[in-house]
Amino acid sequence: MTTETVLQQLKDLQGLALSEIAGAGDARALEAAKVRYLGRKSELTAILRGVKELPPAQRGKVGKESNLAKKAIEAALEARSASLGSAGDGPREDPTLPGVRPARGRRHLITATTEYILDIFRGMGFSVARGPEVEDDYHNFEALNMPEGHPARDMQDTFFLSERTLLRTHTSPVQIRTMKSTPPPIRMVFPGRVYRRETPDATHSSEFFQVELLYVDRGVTMRDLKGTLTDFAHQAFGESLDVRFRPSYFPFVEPGAEMDISCFRCLGKGCALCKQSGWIEILGSGMVHPAVFRHVGYDPEEVTGYAAGMGVERIAMLRHGVPDIRHFYENDIRFLSQF
Repeated sequence: MTTETVLQQLKDLQGLALSEIAGAGDARALEAAKVRYLGRKSELTAILRGVKELPPAQRGKVGKESNLAKKAIEAALEARSASLGSAGDGPREDPTLPGVRPARGRRHLITATTEYILDIFRGMGFSVARGPEVEDDYHNFEALNMPEGHPARDMQDTFFLSERTLLRTHTSPVQIRTMKSTPPPIRMVFPGRVYRRETPDATHSSEFFQVELLYVDRGVTMRDLKGTLTDFAHQAFGESLDVRFRPSYFPFVEPGAEMDISCFRCLGKGCALCKQSGWIEILGSGMVHPAVFRHVGYDPEEVTGYAAGMGVERIAMLRHGVPDIRHFYENDIRFLSQF
């Protein structure tokens, strides 16, 4: 067989293939054309296999034309397949099959934990107040007994938006705003997102959530504080746990105390969760500093009060055994769907 004969055969074959493909009315006819012109037993495949039997001087030209014909047929098949698909030649799925139930959404663990904490304090008679996340220097620092030059104002701790404007570092400014607009008695909780210049790791994040509480009235004592927080700890973690208070310093309370609960994993014997101490810190608290009362127009000789604050992520990590705070913010459905 001469080269000219083979080339004419390729030309005729390509013409027939393109004509049949263009006339295919459905996916089944198109598949038949594909097998006829590109299948293992097709004429084009036979020509490609026979190239090696031609004289060396003729192989290049016949091989090139054979490959061009194959590509032209493949392109026509792809184009016709797309055309049939867009034209909608009937449903591609069996309409008699049962439907697929869509995945149900659920509350994020941080939201659920926040509501869990708030429900406990609502049961004790506290109401809820919220405030802005962008704060001014006065409400975030000065009114909370942190004058100019206090270490908490350090740029390493705070995101400043301007010289006097910042992202709040705690929800305590909402306490100031509430006291300035409301006469005592006050019994409120303040949830919300806060921001600090932290290097993210397993226990730290540059943004996180807090819940703080405030009770101001005549004759409020440290005993009231201890009773409220002990009740909270027992409702949140179990009646059998022991609670202790340790002296600590916070500029807006005096005296200040941190509250620990006995480790619920090892029951006080010492383990990795409690760092072998038998105790787990869960919040900070104290009696409201007289200087704070003066800033909001309260007479510290007439009223007293207590305040406390806790990290929502920490409570969630302890209650649900979450080892890394970053899991809360990675939006991994596999993690979130566990709760």
